[in-house]
Amino acid sequence: MSINLAEIRSEPARIPISTKEEQLRQRTMKKVSAHLIPFMIAMFCANFLDRVNISFAALQMNHDLHLTPQIYGFAAGILFVAYTGLEVPSNLILQRVGARIWLSRIMITWGIIAAANAFIFDKHSLYAGRLLLGAAEAGFFPGIMLYLVRWFPARERAAAITIFMIGNPIAIIFGAPLSTTLLSFGNMLGFAAWRWLFFLEGLPSMVLGILAIWWLTDRPEEAKWLAPDERAWLASILRSESKERECVSPATASAVFLHGPTLAFAASKFCVLLSFYGIALWLPQIVKSIGHLTTLQTGFVSAIPYLCAAVGSIYVGRRSDRTGERPRHIAFPAFFGAAGFILAAYSGNAFLAMAGLCIAATGIWCSNTIFWTMPAATLSGASAAAGFALINSVGNLGGFFGPYMTGWVRGATGNYALTLVFLGGFLALSGVIVLMIGRSNRRKNDLTALRQA
Repeated sequence: MSINLAEIRSEPARIPISTKEEQLRQRTMKKVSAHLIPFMIAMFCANFLDRVNISFAALQMNHDLHLTPQIYGFAAGILFVAYTGLEVPSNLILQRVGARIWLSRIMITWGIIAAANAFIFDKHSLYAGRLLLGAAEAGFFPGIMLYLVRWFPARERAAAITIFMIGNPIAIIFGAPLSTTLLSFGNMLGFAAWRWLFFLEGLPSMVLGILAIWWLTDRPEEAKWLAPDERAWLASILRSESKERECVSPATASAVFLHGPTLAFAASKFCVLLSFYGIALWLPQIVKSIGHLTTLQTGFVSAIPYLCAAVGSIYVGRRSDRTGERPRHIAFPAFFGAAGFILAAYSGNAFLAMAGLCIAATGIWCSNTIFWTMPAATLSGASAAAGFALINSVGNLGGFFGPYMTGWVRGATGNYALTLVFLGGFLALSGVIVLMIGRSNRRKNDLTALRQA
C-alpha cells in the first residue's frame, strides 16, 4: 500500500519525520535523475555535435568550397541569427503544448537539416543550411532548462544542470576523434568525407527525437515510473518553490523584456557564449596551427580541453550545491578561464598554449553550467519560459559574433593571439556582471529582511 506525505507526517514512528522525508527525497531524486539525466545528456550530445561539427568539417570543407576565414566565421555563426529570433516563440509554444512533444519535434527537425548539410555546394548554400539548422534548434536549450526546473528542486538543481551539460564536452570528447576519423577515410562512393560527416552525425538526433516522445514525461504528477508518495512529494516541493519565485518573478511573459535582472543575465550570457563559440567553432583549426598536427591527431588533441572542462564543471557544480553559493562559483571560473586565454595567446610554446586552452575551456564550462541556477531562482511560470528563452537568445547572439570576430581577426592578423585575448576579456566581463547581479540580490534580500523585522 502506498503512503502519501500527509500520512508520513501524522503517524507515530521511531524515525524522526525529517529523516523520513530525507529518505523520501533521496529515493525520489535518485529515480528522477536515473530516468531523465542520461537521456537528456544524449540529447545534448547530439545537439552540440550537430552544431559544432562544422569546425571539423572545415579542415577539408574550406578548401573544397574555397572559403576564406571571414566566410567560414560568418557561416559558423549565422546559425545563431535564426536561433535567436525564434527562441522566445519556441519556448512559449513548449509552455503550451508540453516539453515531450515540442522537444521531440525540435530534435527530429534539426536532425534532418543537419544531415542535409551534406549537400551544400558553395558559401550561399552553407549560409542557408546553417540558418535552417538554427531555426530548427531554436528553443531546445531553454526548453531543457525549463524542463529541469519542473523536475529538480533548488537543492538538486545545480548538480542536475551540471551533469546534463556534461553532454556538451562529451559530444566533443567522443565526437572529435569520430569526426576526424571520418575525414581520414577520404571520398566514399563519390561523396567527400566531410559530407559523410554531416550526414552520419545528423542521424542520431532523428532517432533520439523519436524516442523522446515516449521516454520524457511532462510533469511529475504524470510519472508512472515514480511511486505515488514520490510523485506527491516532488509535486508538492516544486509547487512550493514556484510560489516563492512568484514573489520576485515578473507577472507576465512580456514583462521579462523590462525586467532588470533578466536583462542583466542576458548580457552576461552574451559575453560567455561569445567566448564559448569563439573558441569552440575554431578549436580544431587553432589546435592544428599550434601543434602542426595531422587531421586525425587534431581530433584527439581537440578533445583534451573538453575533458578538463567536464571534470572541472562536475566539481564546481557539486561544490556550489553543497555551499548554496552561486555568483562566486560562476564568476571566479570565468576569471580563471580568461587567464587561460591569455596564456594560450602569448605562451609561445605548444604545450603551454594547450594548457591555456584547457584552462579557458574549464573556466567557460564551469561558469556556463552553474549560471542557469540564478535565473531559475528568479523566474517562474510563463515568465520563466519567456525569460529563459530571452536570456538564451540574447546570449546566443554571442554565438554569432564570437566565431565571426575570430575569423575576421584571424584573416587580418594571420594568427589567433589577439582573438584569444578578446575572448578572454568577454569571459571575464560575464563574471563581473554576475557578481553585480549577486550583490544587487543580496541588497534586496537585506532590505526585505529589515522591513519584515
